[in-house]
Amino acid sequence: MKDIISKEQLFNHPIQKVWDAITNQEQISTWFIPATFKAEKGFQYSFNAAGGECSPIRGEVLEATPYTLIYSWIVTENPMETIVKWVLEEVEGGTKLYLEHSGISNYHGETAIEMFQSFNGGWDNCLTGLSGYLKDIVHAG
Repeated sequence: MKDIISKEQLFNHPIQKVWDAITNQEQISTWFIPATFKAEKGFQYSFNAAGGECSPIRGEVLEATPYTLIYSWIVTENPMETIVKWVLEEVEGGTKLYLEHSGISNYHGETAIEMFQSFNGGWDNCLTGLSGYLKDIVHAG
C-alpha cells in the first residue's frame, strides 16, 4: 500500500502570505478547519470541524522553521499517528507549496486504505480552500 500522499501546488502569491495562511491560527480557521494552533515546536494543536463533519484532529508541532512546518496528525476517532509536512519554496512569480502526509500504513488493513483515500481527497479540498482564501480573502499577489 502506498504510504505517502504528496501534493504540489504553485501560488502566484508571496511566500510570506502563503506561510501565514498555513501557520496563523485565525487564518487556518478561516480556510481550513477551526483550529487551536501555533507554529511553535512542541505546541499541542487541535482542529475541530463544526457540526461533526469529521473527527477532531490533534497533534504536536514537530518543526516550525521558516517555510517548513511539520506536525503529527492524530484523528481522534481512529487514533494512529501520521505526519504532515508543508514546505514552501519561493519561485519566480510566487510560491511553490509541497505537502506530504506520511505514515498512513500505521493503520491496519482496510482502515489504512480508507484513511489514505480520505486523507488524499481531504488534502485536495484543503489546497482548493487555501487557493481560494489567498485569492479572494487575502488578495495576496
